[in-house]
Amino acid sequence: MTQELPLMRKATAVWLVENTALTFAQIANFCGLHELEVQGIADGDVASGIIGQNPIISGQLSREEIARCEKTPDASLILIQGAASQIKTNEKRSKYTPIARRQDKPDGIFYLLKYYPEITNSQIKKLVGTTDKMIDSIRSRAHWNMKNIKPRDVVLLGLCSQSQFNEVIAYVAVAKPKN
Repeated sequence: MTQELPLMRKATAVWLVENTALTFAQIANFCGLHELEVQGIADGDVASGIIGQNPIISGQLSREEIARCEKTPDASLILIQGAASQIKTNEKRSKYTPIARRQDKPDGIFYLLKYYPEITNSQIKKLVGTTDKMIDSIRSRAHWNMKNIKPRDVVLLGLCSQSQFNEVIAYVAVAKPKN
């Protein structure tokens, strides 16, 4: 059985070192760190730029649990069950693309349109994170920079993961009408 660890382990360790009287062993055991690493945090050698994260506010520990372990140096901190899993990881939000990668989007769109012509606009938008207007302008070759756009693989450009790409292409292959 693997121990469930708190979110942002080092930030939690920084807060516990600064705000509690827990032993290094207790903090290391709770955060999944080595005891010497926790000692380095206390000395200021490790994680000097990390701001501590309060595990009480984030619902990972209770004040009573910390007090219990402060009284008994041999006791282990117990993470509140499911505290880490309560946070939604798959929220619906727009996909952020770094500024350096934004110039690669037209190349990725052109690649998809050239090698997978049956792919829909919504699937391209999901993979690349773009707009219908951009897709239509590249499809009709009316994009302002069309002469410089080259078809380049979206996975190699880093616009989507290989698993996302394979999932969409498999769906396109199944949905493709057979002659």
